[in-house]
Amino acid sequence: MTGGTPAGGLPARSRGVIALLEENCTVCMLCARECPDWCIYIESHTEPVPGAEYGGDDPARAPAGRGRQRVRNVLDRFAIDFSLYMYCGICIEACPYDALFWSPEFSYAETDIAALTHEQGRLREWMWTVPPPPPQDEGATPPGGGADGGHPRPNGS
Repeated sequence: MTGGTPAGGLPARSRGVIALLEENCTVCMLCARECPDWCIYIESHTEPVPGAEYGGDDPARAPAGRGRQRVRNVLDRFAIDFSLYMYCGICIEACPYDALFWSPEFSYAETDIAALTHEQGRLREWMWTVPPPPPQDEGATPPGGGADGGHPRPNGS
């Protein structure tokens, strides 16, 4: 051992920083609400769902019984303040959409405390360091019940 790190490196499932897969985030805010440190900052806005418009620009022309126009949340900002972060992983467990993952990266020292707040671009970069999940037991159903059940990597690779 040298400097507290095993000679062979860290174990594959070591807890380091949190990686973000933006396209899976639905801005449900469960991660931020469950965080005991309040170190996750999320900002979003709503947009109309394409193809679910009313009768043109005039809501009075909407078909009867259609109700309100459907909207979806769009992620504007996702940041984690690593000066408050305590490696608990509650946010990863709370996320129902598999948008957050453990990365074994732990070397993110900064000289300025403000630089420890990492925005979504930097969190996304760590997706490349997320190890693949362990192999399933023989005869187990693939994740999602499908046959492909691969690891979510950016750009579908």
